[in-house]
Amino acid sequence: MEQFHALLIASYGRHYLAQRLIENSSGHESPDGPLIQVSTPAKLHIGAVGDRMLLEMTSADQARIIQIEARENLLYRSDAFKSKLIASNVDQILVVLATQPAFSPDLLGRAMVVAEANQISLHILLNKCDLKDNLDHARKIIAPYARMGYQVSEVSAKFDPGSIDALRTTLQGKVSVLVGQSGMGKSSLLNAWIPNAAALTQEYSVRLDAGKHTTTACRYFELPEAWGGDASGKLGALIDSPGFQEFGLAHMSVSELQHAFREFKELLGKCRFHNCVHLSEPDCAIRNAVDRNEIAPVFLALFRQLHSDSKTADVQIQGISQAKERWSALATKPSKRSLSARLILPLNA
Repeated sequence: MEQFHALLIASYGRHYLAQRLIENSSGHESPDGPLIQVSTPAKLHIGAVGDRMLLEMTSADQARIIQIEARENLLYRSDAFKSKLIASNVDQILVVLATQPAFSPDLLGRAMVVAEANQISLHILLNKCDLKDNLDHARKIIAPYARMGYQVSEVSAKFDPGSIDALRTTLQGKVSVLVGQSGMGKSSLLNAWIPNAAALTQEYSVRLDAGKHTTTACRYFELPEAWGGDASGKLGALIDSPGFQEFGLAHMSVSELQHAFREFKELLGKCRFHNCVHLSEPDCAIRNAVDRNEIAPVFLALFRQLHSDSKTADVQIQGISQAKERWSALATKPSKRSLSARLILPLNA
């Protein structure tokens, strides 16, 4: 059977699509050619859009995974019960917010933590800036992130095409994940940058055979060749994932969470207690910095929320594990009644 290298470009649950990786004129590999349906061992959800894979053809348009190449990073969401792979080999997260409807500050904060934990860039796009009524309020929410050095761009996808075109240099040569709640204008941005996005989405939907559920699929779109690439000639791509509307970070430890806040880093290790989690411990360097207005209160509040989520997940996991052990013991240990029945039945036979 023929084996070849490919890129996973669309997924819905355990249903994957891939394209062959072809070397272009600049020496970079790009996905090209017909869509290939990809099967996984035991129907497991093991792939993420952006994965480079070694595939083996099993029919004219189907293949199976032989190997997934080492990932530079892997973005996923998790809670106490499950985790979901979203995207891999990502260079930056584009968080799309809007003046209307109101956006979730929690989503923005969690996107920041994910970016820092994976050592990738975070770029905040404030869309619908033509709607002035809530513009100042939106800017105030974003201001602490701008002060920390995160890039912020104000755009209007529908009424100011120039503001969208100005972001091309931010996208060139990078694999970017679009993050945003419903109504933020993420689809308008995608369609402005990828003219055939709607047609490709429909084609992916038909091949994934996921019907109406393809709105929750994750999809990879290479940027137009007309844009040109970065200095090395790499084009870059956008990954559209409605599944990124929420970030569950239950998999992160307290140490990982602390290091995901830029304003915390210089103060870590300076609290009185080495295991301080910045809740109510005395002489906490982080809380003291908040009191001095050196750290925005919103970041301490976010850390506390994520820490609480992680502890809740630990308790849930422990409870589930204990319940499984009890049920297992009951299943293998016969009751007095069942034991009596076994002893009596043969005698009556």
